[in-house]
Amino acid sequence: MQVSMYRASVPVFARALRNLVAILKKAEANAAERRVDPTVLLNYRLAPDMFALTRQVQIATDMAKGCVSRLAGVEIPAYEDKEATFGELVARVEKCIAYLESFQPAQIDGTEDKIIVLKRPTGDVSHPGLQYLLEYVTPNVYFHCTTAYSILRHCGVNIGKKDFIGAL
Repeated sequence: MQVSMYRASVPVFARALRNLVAILKKAEANAAERRVDPTVLLNYRLAPDMFALTRQVQIATDMAKGCVSRLAGVEIPAYEDKEATFGELVARVEKCIAYLESFQPAQIDGTEDKIIVLKRPTGDVSHPGLQYLLEYVTPNVYFHCTTAYSILRHCGVNIGKKDFIGAL
């Protein structure tokens, strides 16, 4: 069986983001239980040169929605990046999941060789669709979801590998 571009993108990203929603909800509950100001967690970063939790979540959703939009040849929806609470972050991720799941396989399948052009300040970068999906976007989605998980785990939220991977 051949894996389709749709199958390698939409369900994979939606699953990672659903697990991120569950982790964010646990973090919000944990902060309330421990009487920790939620902004402490939302603004926490693992190192001075890394983005804080809120930005990690924003980038994970931007990467996922940008990927399927580019592969399908549709305009990427703009999200304002103004989330300041766990509830707002959860709403953003859930909106992204709904957007991903609005695509049909026929919109994305067959885009393995489609040239995806990314605009960069240093100049445009082009990748065939399969390379863009597997070597650029997928690692980025997982990196930012993992970093969000790691920030929260480091801050004492009771989450583990099962929370990150989710139920099969």
